[in-house]
Amino acid sequence: MLTQPEDLQGLSIGATKNVPARKLEAFPNHNRQRRYVVELRTEEFTCVCPATGQPDFATITIRYIPAEKIVESKSLKLYLWSYRNEGTFHEHLTNQILDDLVAALDPVWCEVVGEFGARGGITIKVTAEHGKKD
Repeated sequence: MLTQPEDLQGLSIGATKNVPARKLEAFPNHNRQRRYVVELRTEEFTCVCPATGQPDFATITIRYIPAEKIVESKSLKLYLWSYRNEGTFHEHLTNQILDDLVAALDPVWCEVVGEFGARGGITIKVTAEHGKKD
């Protein structure tokens, strides 16, 4: 089934706002009879080092098997943008994104990978996972 007008009910961020927001919106999954993986990726994620205040740059990849809900991508963009000036360790951040996605979607399975650029010559890759993929 394709997108229906009622699928847009309750969605507000994508249509009206263009400012950072720590809110994830979702719409109904019409294909619950099959399992499939949704992958979202951004190479433009930024936050700041909590110790130095210097900017950190990362690629964030989200993969999940939806159950009842699918994340609305504009709300995800604004959600990720909300971290731009926040000081946080990479491990905490990756797990927080996963926790927020699980709370909003209750997916069958979800994985968040944060690949952070070098700081002091060391890159950091954090993978956090919820549920069972198989």
